[in-house]
Amino acid sequence: MRRLSFYVLKQLIGPVALFAFLMTCVIWLTQALRLLDLIINRGQSATTFGYLSMLIVPSLLVIILPLAFFFGALYALSRLNAESELVVMASAGFSRVQLAVPVLMAAVIVMALTWACSLYLAPAGQRTLNATLFDIRANISTAVLNEGTFNTQTKGLTVFIRAIDNDGTIHGALVHDNRIAKAPITYLAESGRIVQTPAGPRLVMNDGDIQRSARGGARLNVLKFQRYVFDLDQFASTAPVAERKVPELYIGELLNPDPNLKPKTRRAYIAEAHSRISEPFYCFAFALIALAAVTQGRRARGAQLLRMTIACFAATVLRIAGYGVAGLASGNSAFCILFYALPLIGIVVATIVLSGGFPKPGDSEAATSTPTGAAA
Repeated sequence: MRRLSFYVLKQLIGPVALFAFLMTCVIWLTQALRLLDLIINRGQSATTFGYLSMLIVPSLLVIILPLAFFFGALYALSRLNAESELVVMASAGFSRVQLAVPVLMAAVIVMALTWACSLYLAPAGQRTLNATLFDIRANISTAVLNEGTFNTQTKGLTVFIRAIDNDGTIHGALVHDNRIAKAPITYLAESGRIVQTPAGPRLVMNDGDIQRSARGGARLNVLKFQRYVFDLDQFASTAPVAERKVPELYIGELLNPDPNLKPKTRRAYIAEAHSRISEPFYCFAFALIALAAVTQGRRARGAQLLRMTIACFAATVLRIAGYGVAGLASGNSAFCILFYALPLIGIVVATIVLSGGFPKPGDSEAATSTPTGAAA
């Protein structure tokens, strides 16, 4: 019997892992595409893009793992049933409870992974992601050092770089400052370099001139220089983040929010905390729903397909209801109990359905064979 349990567990792991991988790839692709614009415009490498994309994965797995487990378990059990392996197991004395043990063991494994992602990996990944994106946006060298491009990060201020050497030396720099429309200024330089100083980023220009409009554009004043330092603070997004977003907070920070926060924000934190804690419990509900769909009723193909369709519908409604509770709980913390009640309802209903019994070998023959007299 122990070998049969491990065999069923082995049959479950493969499909669950495959469904999790495929669903992660699809959803990850849609999320990662949002980073492409930033990576391209800021001149980041493919390695940076891959690193930032991987930081998104834990947040996706929190949603994907329970669903992947349900579809993987439903597929694996239906395949065992279609190949009459469950019937053979029943004939050998493998009871309904014994069949449920490896399925629930797989559910516990997925629950542990979901909790790890939900309680630690997802917020840690979001923190690292946002911190890295902040550094990229604040790094002035990735903001304006684009060869042959007129960079206008601030209205009325344009920076153009003709060429950049590998060592960071600039050849041919133009800065046009039109923030004061009546007195525009243009800076031209043969060479230069962008440097980071304690006061912020600075463009150090060498061998150039300053062209200043005067008398409403009727006169142009030109001043030559050998070295001129231009302030580029307005190009860097260096303003610190005042408050972390909810996805970045760990479970302890959500359950014990700052008393100075607004009541609405505190309720949102509490609701998010209970949502993360209750998320893995859907694995138990999904495990029992899959078992009920496959092992209860006749083994005829049409009947089994109908039960699987109903199971998919029930699991989908159950999970959507869980997401709907998040909005209610954010408005009133009393609704947080529903985070735990919904998977419990799924577990209870599936258990009641399962109490109907395990398929017997005779059930298969009765459902699929045709009486001899009828053929005559």
